[in-house]
Amino acid sequence: MDGKNFKSLSCKECREGAGLDFDFTMAFQPFVDVSTGSIFGYEALVRGPNQEGAGFILGKVNDSNRYQFDQACRVKAIGLASKLGLEGVLSINFLPNAIYRPETCIRATLEAAEDLDFSTDRIMFEVTEGERVTDHSHLTDIFREYKRIGFKTAIDDFGAGYSGLNLLAEFQPDYIKLDMALTRNIDKDRVRRAIVHGIMATCRELDLGVIAEGIETPGECLALQDEGITLFQGYFFARPGFEHLPQISPDVLAQIKPRRTADSRRKPG
Repeated sequence: MDGKNFKSLSCKECREGAGLDFDFTMAFQPFVDVSTGSIFGYEALVRGPNQEGAGFILGKVNDSNRYQFDQACRVKAIGLASKLGLEGVLSINFLPNAIYRPETCIRATLEAAEDLDFSTDRIMFEVTEGERVTDHSHLTDIFREYKRIGFKTAIDDFGAGYSGLNLLAEFQPDYIKLDMALTRNIDKDRVRRAIVHGIMATCRELDLGVIAEGIETPGECLALQDEGITLFQGYFFARPGFEHLPQISPDVLAQIKPRRTADSRRKPG
């Protein structure tokens, strides 16, 4: 973003749409901690006001409104999470190319969190590996500033592209989220199992938490538990809830084997 056109937004401006010419809201999908059978937190996912998918809204985002949209998403997610009584972690996707100066651009987020008494250590910011980042040093600066403030950080869709390991070499987030390209049918695929086994060895060495996303079957969950993963997200547990917080059915949890593993070092919370 051109520094000359940069203007920090207030929480009130973000709540009112930050000058955007379209409206949007959020759906929430849970992260499940199978070691305790509880919900670790929720990811906020952008949706249209009439339940249109994320693509419908993201298609309206361009270079001229990217910053305003990114800021409004954060405040909208925190506001809805607070209204719904969300407990645990709130995960928010952010657009690194929309942020000019992280220490300034985070002001509206902090203001919203303070107004709603939503602790910053319960907020996690995810950047997708597929996000085209033209300046990796800028991204690491953003991550470092977020960590200094007390936010949790995550690399989303890890394994979906080619930049994940490069990002990991530059900055170590609190969590990586294994993309469904790696987790899909892993219980029947020795190659994917071997790749995940190697990723887990790296994460243990670096003391990083791992969340497996895109889980659709109990077999996938069990295979990944055997690799030391306890945090999961996917349709097997719950689909995103439009402006509400889905809960996990006991019948779903009964299909897997909740347990603690020595390999799962990252403590939720």
